[in-house]
Amino acid sequence: MELTRQDHLVLAALEDGLPLTSTPYRDLGLRAGLDEGTVIETLRRLLEAGLISRLGIIVRHQELGYRANAMVVWDVADDQVVEIGRRFAAVDAVTLCYHRPRRPGWPYNLFCMVHGRERTAVCDQVAALARDCDVEDVPRDILFSRRRFKQRGAIYHRPDDQ
Repeated sequence: MELTRQDHLVLAALEDGLPLTSTPYRDLGLRAGLDEGTVIETLRRLLEAGLISRLGIIVRHQELGYRANAMVVWDVADDQVVEIGRRFAAVDAVTLCYHRPRRPGWPYNLFCMVHGRERTAVCDQVAALARDCDVEDVPRDILFSRRRFKQRGAIYHRPDDQ
């Protein structure tokens, strides 16, 4: 799909996220110099074409009091990773879940994020996740974050794309 100038305008306006207002698409249109209907139709077309996979939010966990953030890595049997990943993703404590290929010296292939106010709470949530999803015997490790990097959405637009 060849991107139009209108596509570029919407994508550039979207880089800073949807405005947190009662009329986010209208306000996005104001940023892009387009009307609300054009913005909605452009986003719908880009989603249908697979150029945008989804619209979501970035939660700044620390500002909400969640200081114990952990990536839980699992060594799941390859023939079970999709099913177990689906089970994990359905659990409220899991905010992100994805499959990655194993790497030399790294046996883990399923990753999920769990956030909590304290490390003990996160460990308890991981134990409950393992128990409830019947994977207590699956090797895993809990990797707590030690520092936070800047969080932002995807960048779709470069200045020279105009």
